[in-house]
Amino acid sequence: MQELDHQKTIDILNAIMEFELAGVVRYTHYSLMVTGPNRIPIVAFFKAQAAESLLHAQQVGEILTGLEGHPTLRITPMEETFKHTVKDILTESLSHEKNALDMYKSLLETVTNASIYLEEFARGMIGQEEMHNLELKKMLRDFS
Repeated sequence: MQELDHQKTIDILNAIMEFELAGVVRYTHYSLMVTGPNRIPIVAFFKAQAAESLLHAQQVGEILTGLEGHPTLRITPMEETFKHTVKDILTESLSHEKNALDMYKSLLETVTNASIYLEEFARGMIGQEEMHNLELKKMLRDFS
């Protein structure tokens, strides 16, 4: 096995943590903006996404401190589009999830052959993000 690049790993984990914390804000915002006859299940979906983003940020923070890193207090900047149709919100969510997937893939590339635990963590997160991408694509089908 190769040596783990601690600083690069910590930097990526902090970027992921900032992104996941932004997801908490993003999905909470979306849950408040949904209107229409399907509001209740879509709101529940976004609230669950917000809670999961917080859990992911906490998991990443635990790993960061385990690597003697310092978890960030920042969140990734977010643009307010002021587009609040369900289709727009789901499309923005898909973009967010694609970015999260790319970040976890970057983590996997960095830790491969250096840490079994971090590899497995990254793979698990990639699996979850791929599932979210598929789910959002299915939710968007009726809008095409």
